[in-house]
Amino acid sequence: MGQCGITSSKTVLVFLNLIFWVEDEVNSSILKVYDEYNGTNSNAQSRAIDYVQRQLQCCGIHNYSDWQNTPWYKESKNNSVPISCCRADVGLCTGSLTHPDDLYQEGCEALVVKKLKEIMMYVIWTALTFAAIQMLGMLCACVVLCRRSRDPAYELLITGGTVA
Repeated sequence: MGQCGITSSKTVLVFLNLIFWVEDEVNSSILKVYDEYNGTNSNAQSRAIDYVQRQLQCCGIHNYSDWQNTPWYKESKNNSVPISCCRADVGLCTGSLTHPDDLYQEGCEALVVKKLKEIMMYVIWTALTFAAIQMLGMLCACVVLCRRSRDPAYELLITGGTVA
């Protein structure tokens, strides 16, 4: 039981360290994924970006203008961003940069980092809860062991004696 408590504490420290590491890692990963975007559902990166932009209601890495630096934008030459950048309340949005009010203004990087931190906090709280339960279990075991040395009934059971 003690080893499990130590392991839980180490796990919590690892997750606390990950919270600070996540932001840097997300930034480099998101740049790679945006560079591999091709606008079709045939490629996993494109599906992932479209899904994230729709679900988190964001566009680009820092904002919608980030799309202008991607290979997809340069190849398409249509002065627009993916349709997944279009706000849900806009009916006929084409993703055109000439109508920026139709697009989500916030970038996805900050929102992805925020979501990951929220998830990690749930994991940390769960690990802390298990550690607290294990500490209570160890405390109960100590109480039982301390009472054992003062209670003659325990001694009878160990030595095989009988109560008259």
